[in-house]
Parts: sequence; C-alpha cells; structure tokens
Amino acid sequence: MSFVIGMRCRACGTICAPGPVHVCTECLGPLEVHYDYAARTRAVRREDIAAGPATMWRYQALLPLLPGAPVVDLGTGFTPLLRADNLGRALGLRHVYIKNDAVNPTYSFKDRVVGTAVSAALQFGLDVLACASTGNLAASVAAHAARAGMRSYVFIPADLEPAKVVGTAVYGTNLVPVRGSYDDVNRLCSEVADTFGWGFVNINLRPFYAEGSKTLAYETAEQLGWRAPDHVVVPIAGGSVLTKIAKGFRELRDLGWIPAGATRVSGAQASGCAPVSSAFARGADHVTPVRPHTIAKSLAIGNPADGDFALRTIRESGGAAEMATDEEIVEGMRLLAATEGILTETAGGVTVACARKLARAGRIDPDETVVLYITGNGLKTLDAVAGALPPVAAIEPRLEAFAQALAGAVA
Repeated sequence: MSFVIGMRCRACGTICAPGPVHVCTECLGPLEVHYDYAARTRAVRREDIAAGPATMWRYQALLPLLPGAPVVDLGTGFTPLLRADNLGRALGLRHVYIKNDAVNPTYSFKDRVVGTAVSAALQFGLDVLACASTGNLAASVAAHAARAGMRSYVFIPADLEPAKVVGTAVYGTNLVPVRGSYDDVNRLCSEVADTFGWGFVNINLRPFYAEGSKTLAYETAEQLGWRAPDHVVVPIAGGSVLTKIAKGFRELRDLGWIPAGATRVSGAQASGCAPVSSAFARGADHVTPVRPHTIAKSLAIGNPADGDFALRTIRESGGAAEMATDEEIVEGMRLLAATEGILTETAGGVTVACARKLARAGRIDPDETVVLYITGNGLKTLDAVAGALPPVAAIEPRLEAFAQALAGAVA
C-alpha cells in the first residue's frame, strides 16, 4: 500500500503486515501505520502536492493508500485558515489563526479521518462500514458509506443531541442507539467488530483512520506559506487528532518542505471530561479514566484511546493542557461567533475557552503564531448556547415602535 511497509506497535515496536488490525499480537499495544520514509522522501515532491486538487486528497501520497487509487471523495479538506485579529485582541494574542473545519461536507473534521478509513476499507475488500460515535463521526461514516455504496452501522449513546441523530439518520444508515456513555458504546463495538468482521473506522481501521488527521497539519503549513505555526491548540476527545497534527508537522520537516523548528502543541478539554488535562495538571505520566459529564458531547470520551500519547506529545512539544467549564464553553462559542463570525459547536467553544485561559496564564506567548483548530459546526449544538442568549422582543410594524426599541437598547 503506497509507501506503507507494515503496522508498527506504538508500545513495543513490533512490526506486522498491513491490514485492518489495530492491536499488537505481542503486547496488545496499539498499532500505527509504518512507512518507508526514505523512499517517500525520494519519490514525493512538494510541487506535485501543490498542483493537486483543492481537497485533502492533494496529500494522497503521504497517506496510507495506494498511489493514484480511487478514494471516497466528498470534497473534504483544504478548509479556510483565517487570520483572526478580532479574536486575537480579545485573547491578548497578536497572531491568531482559525483553522475552520466546520465547513467540511458533514460539518466536522471527521470527514478527513473517515475518508482515509473508508478508502482503506475498500482496498482491503470490506463491504460494511461502522463506528462508535459521539455524533460527528456518525454522520461522516453514514455519508461516506452512502457515497461508497457500502452498508453502514452507526452506534451512538442514546442521549446524543437530536440534531446529530437526525444529521446521521438522513444518510440511510443503520442507527444503533445504546444506553450508556461513549465508552460503553465503544466496548460493545469492539465485540461486534470481532464477531462480524466489519470495518469499524475507529477500531480495526483506526491506524488508517487516524492518519487522516495529519492533513490538518499539512494544510495549515501550506496555507501559511509552507511554514509551521509556533503554537497550536487542539481539542481532545480520544487524543488521536492532537498526536497526528504533531506528526504531520514533523513529517513535513523531515521531508524538508518546511523550516526546521518546533511547534508547541496544547490540548483543550471540557472540565466535565478532562482525563488528559487532569493528568497534565497532576504531573502524571498516565491518564486516569473518568466518567463524562459535559455539554461538549463530541469530546466526552472518558477513557481516551490515545490519551497517554496525547499527554506525551503535549509535554515533549513544550505545550500545555487546559480545561473549560460548561459556562466557559458557551462563552467560547459566543466569543468566536461575535468576533470572527464563525459558529462552532461545543468542541470549538472548548478550544477557544482553553486558548483564552492558556494566554492569560502565560502559556501562549503574545507574539507566537497560534492556530486554533475548530473541528465542528455550531448548527449541531444550538441547544448548548440558546439559553445563554438574551431574549428578543417583537415590535409592531411602525417606525415609532422601532425608535422606542432602539432607544431602550441604547439606554
């Protein structure tokens, strides 16, 4: 498969053949895709990438797929990287950018990882796509399976936001609500994957799925003129996207496509589900699972699969980890909307709120180039912010009525 030479255990280093597997048979550690980096460096040129389509698939040669092979393409990626001066002033930072992945086909960054996973699934000959999801992944799996002509099964917590349930069911998937938390859903899905042999994007296809997040780093660097930012703030659910963004910048440096140097990586979590941020604050080496209780349901993974790796990435990069209360999350959503005109879901509120706290604590230098990753669209979580907005009274259709209302508003 392209420059893939095997699957490497992230714990013991054992290498096995590439395939839809995610657990090492030697130590039960997690597997990741292992590349022939030297061959890739010789064969792939930055000029070829820049001449590619304005989607994530311009980077296909850097992903774990056959070169030139058909992919399941919904037009994902190359989303806006917007300079956010208004938000920057509110945060006390001079060079802030928003990577707005809320505008992807199913309105979240999950289209990147699912696009990679489903394309790999087809190359492995799988015909059923499935997932355990807190919402955004559900919609993306259902949409990509529809595009690929595959059957799909989507397992979700039964208390998921209604907008996300409708936004998944519309694609004609087999929706399976489960009573319990995401972690309960995920345990069930592990059993289903073993029993039925389906392609679960975040279980047996997880090593391929995770690689799709690297395109967030590739795009950021290219959109900055082929340079990496000094600092990034990334929301943490399972922890994979944070580690893969760091890996993406590292790969570009190894290829010689961006200048040498380090990018500090900071993580953002809701205080009602903050196993990584809590471990960082304690100075612990390992993440302790928690029971989620937060409005940021897309981040509500109490036992993150990549939690320890995210914690290590944050520390090794010189970054930090923060957490935001539900009230701070809502304020973060409102702040981004009011300053930059971007409506984000609760996960984005977590990112903005944590960036503000990191800046106030001196964890982000005011002169650093900082990128905040906004991973989902606010239309999915309107209920979270609706109660915090001021009431609006109707007026009669007369000029004097408007003038009175205006005077009252100004007063």
